[in-house]
Amino acid sequence: QVQVVESGGGLAQPEGSLRLSCAVSGNIFSIDAMGWYRQAPGMQRELVAHIPSDGTTIYADSVKGRFTIFRDIAKNTAYLQMNSLKPEDTAVYYCNARVRTIGGPVIRVWGQGTQVTVSS
Repeated sequence: QVQVVESGGGLAQPEGSLRLSCAVSGNIFSIDAMGWYRQAPGMQRELVAHIPSDGTTIYADSVKGRFTIFRDIAKNTAYLQMNSLKPEDTAVYYCNARVRTIGGPVIRVWGQGTQVTVSS
């Protein structure tokens, strides 16, 4: 069994910063990739940032230059540093991980989500 726990959401002012954390634990052999998604009310869930095991990164156009995704492979943890926040960044942010389990299949797991609200 694999668990994903996000933390770090909350309320920020426009142009402020927040850092989200995503810790993966359990029956893990390795983690191929991790990513952050978000879902605003009435909207579909969208990719925010993605980082595979080789360290390359992919960002949504709306967050390029403002958000940074990085990983601590030893801790099975990914982070999303969010700077210059805008009200339109308000959403529930979800962490996703593609995990190779010990003696089992490769699975994709989601966290429970953490609310980010950007408002003055």
